[in-house]
Amino acid sequence: QVQLAESGGGLVQAGGSLRLTCAASGHPFSLLHMAWFRQAPGKEREFVALVSSNGGVTLYRDSVKGRFTAFRDNANKKAYLQMSSLKPEDTAVYYCAVRTNGNSMRPPLPPADFGSWGQGTQVTVSS
Repeated sequence: QVQLAESGGGLVQAGGSLRLTCAASGHPFSLLHMAWFRQAPGKEREFVALVSSNGGVTLYRDSVKGRFTAFRDNANKKAYLQMSSLKPEDTAVYYCAVRTNGNSMRPPLPPADFGSWGQGTQVTVSS
């Protein structure tokens, strides 16, 4: 079983940047595909990005392509989401998770294919 903990959220003005970190423990991290999801108030949790186990493949939802970058450091058991050119509509609680089911590589990926959710980190983008 893997445990995940997100950090790095905060309040930022539109156009700014943040880097989220997902720290993992309890399982061979390098074998796991890692994903980022977000959930805004009153909305369903939605896929943001995925980075494959070796970091060689990344997927993004259309609205963050070119602005967000997912990457990982397997030696230190961490995954990252670098967010730039942030918009107010990016405001949400951001979660990391590991892929437990499915093999689709066509975003957006469903939350049901993922598990071991972290507690989330709040990102607020002001206009």
